[in-house]
Amino acid sequence: MYTVKAMAKLAGVTPRTLHYYDEIGLLKPSLIGDNGYRYYGDEAVLRLQQILLFRRMDVPLETIQTLMARPDFDTQTALAEHRKILLQRIGQLNVLVQTMDETMAFLKGERTMSDSQLFNGLSEELQVDYEKEAMQKYDPEIVRASNRKWKMLSEEKKQQIADEGNQVYVDLAAAMPAGAGSAQAQAGVEHWRQHLTYFWNPELEQLLGLADMYNDDPRFKANIEKVAPGLAEFMREAIKKYMNKLK
Repeated sequence: MYTVKAMAKLAGVTPRTLHYYDEIGLLKPSLIGDNGYRYYGDEAVLRLQQILLFRRMDVPLETIQTLMARPDFDTQTALAEHRKILLQRIGQLNVLVQTMDETMAFLKGERTMSDSQLFNGLSEELQVDYEKEAMQKYDPEIVRASNRKWKMLSEEKKQQIADEGNQVYVDLAAAMPAGAGSAQAQAGVEHWRQHLTYFWNPELEQLLGLADMYNDDPRFKANIEKVAPGLAEFMREAIKKYMNKLK
């Protein structure tokens, strides 16, 4: 059994974090002693690991609570999903690092590169994968349903969706001088939200979670800011104003 202090030190969190998780019902102590001290056993240790893994994936606490409260939640399945996402990230980042290394060598005249090679790891198909990864953070079933839907689309329709997605970001970039709260920017956010329905139907709070991911994940941010520098942060501010207007 671990005390709050020992558990916090073990996991690299603050005791206040554990108290807060207890308050909101996310992580209850295994027992409370006669002295009022909280103690955590093996099951609580594994549950805290799951919580922290979700947090490292930028999943909001409210969503973590919902996921872990589901009767079909299984630790081994969750770990397998975490591992899958991390391996995807590693693979995608390795491609981007290789592209950067090759481009630097190309600029020095040390190697040749075709135009298509310059965009390895930056394709619109990869952007679709990113959107699916974003959905994965909320509910794996959403991803499975989206994958089934995507596979049924014709290549022409897939290209149409990709082109429409490009236009969404171009329109939002064009709205930047007008400000995040402008009618132009808000219309852009509404268009973005509607575009997401090709893949899933995010709730309002999940829209902000996506906006945070677009800023905090360097892959998302680099891809979006190919359109315009500062677009990721502009989108986050525009989405916040959009949500406040609807609440």
